[in-house]
Amino acid sequence: MLILYFKTLILEVEWNTATSWFEWMQPHCRVSGRCQLGLAVVLPWGEQGIKTAFVRKQSDTAFIAAHCEMIPIEWVCRRIATGSFLKRNPGVKEGYKFYPPKIEMFYKDDANNDPQWSEEQLIEAKFCFAGLTIGQTEVDIMARSTQAIFEILEKSWQPQNCTLVDLKIEFGVNILTKEIVLADVIDNDSWRLWPSGDRSQQKDKQSYRDLKEVTPEALQMVKRNFEWVAERVELLLKTKSQGRVVVLMGSPSDLSHCEKIKKACAAFGIPCELRVTSAHKGPDETLRIKAEYEGDGIPTVFVAVAGRSNGLGPVMSGNTAYPVVNCPPLSADWGTQDVWSSLRLPSGLGCPTTLSPDGAAQFAAQIFGLNNHLVWAKLRSNMLNTWISLKQADKKLRECTL
Repeated sequence: MLILYFKTLILEVEWNTATSWFEWMQPHCRVSGRCQLGLAVVLPWGEQGIKTAFVRKQSDTAFIAAHCEMIPIEWVCRRIATGSFLKRNPGVKEGYKFYPPKIEMFYKDDANNDPQWSEEQLIEAKFCFAGLTIGQTEVDIMARSTQAIFEILEKSWQPQNCTLVDLKIEFGVNILTKEIVLADVIDNDSWRLWPSGDRSQQKDKQSYRDLKEVTPEALQMVKRNFEWVAERVELLLKTKSQGRVVVLMGSPSDLSHCEKIKKACAAFGIPCELRVTSAHKGPDETLRIKAEYEGDGIPTVFVAVAGRSNGLGPVMSGNTAYPVVNCPPLSADWGTQDVWSSLRLPSGLGCPTTLSPDGAAQFAAQIFGLNNHLVWAKLRSNMLNTWISLKQADKKLRECTL
C-alpha cells in the first residue's frame, strides 16, 4: 500500500512492506516502487515535460509529490481490445487494434463498480477541485494527456519487444498552481504488458487475476513477473541509440545564433558540437571536418549556419549522406535576398531550411527520435504542452469576452 505523509504543499509517498492483495510477497512494494520511480524519469516532466505531481525521488521506495485534489475519474487508453472492453462490446474480437488509441473514462464509485462515463456526464457533474471547475477544456486536456502518456510509454516499451496493450491513469489538480496534472502511481497494476505481443506471456497484475488456483508455485510465478517488469523499467531509462548535432558556422560572428541551437538540442538530450568553417574560403577544411564526423560511426545531423551567400549547407549536402539542415542567421538589411542561397539549390541536393534555431534542433530531434524513445518522448510532450497552452489561451480569451 501507499503511505502519504502530508506536508504543506507536497506529499511524501512511500511503499509499505505489505499489500492488500499480496501480504505474503514482501518484495512486491519494493518492486512497485522501482517501477514507479523509473517511470517518473521515463516520462519527461518539469516545465517542458508532462505535467505530473512528481517532484523528486526521496529514496528507493519513496518520492516527493505535489499536493493535489484528485479527480475521481479513471482514464483508460487502449491500443488492443481485451478484458472488459470485449464484455462491453460484444462482437469485437480480442486483438482488435485501435488507431488512434481508444480513450475511455470510468467514474470511481466502488458501490456501483466504477461505471463508464461519457464526456457529457463528466462535464455535467460540474466537479470543482482546488478551485478549478472541470469543464470541456479540462476534459479535453485530460483526454489528450492520457493519449500522449500512453504513446510515450508504448514507444518506451518497444525496444524491449514488449507491447503496451492498455493503460489506466488518474489526474488531480495541483492545489498551488491550479493545473491538471498526472497524479497517479503508474506501476504493474496500471497496464497490460505482453512480451512479443503474446498475451500468454503477460507480465502485469492480470497474471494474478487469471489464476484459477492460488498456490505457492503460482504466486512465485507472479512474483517473477513483477521482478521482470521492474528490471526492464530500469532499461527504459537507457537507449542504445546514439546521436549528435554538429553545427557548422561560416564565421565566429554567428556564434550567438549557434549557441541557441546548442541550447535547444540540450533540451532534447542531444549532444551538440560547434565548429567554424567556410565552404567558400576553405572548402578542403570543410570536407575534412565532415569526414571526421562521418568516420566514427555516430549518427550525425549537420546544421549549416552561414549568412550572406550560403555555400556551406549545399556543399555539405552534396558531399555527405548524413542529414543537413540550413539555419541561416538572416540580417534585417539583406535577409530577403540572402535566404535564396539556402532555398534555391542545384538538383541532387536535399538540405531543408529553417530560420529558427529551435526549429533546427527539433528537426534533428525528429530524426533521432525515430530510434531513440527518450528523445521521442520529449518531442511528444512538447506537442502536448503546445496543444494545452493553446487550449487554455482560447478558454481565457472566451472568458474575457463573455
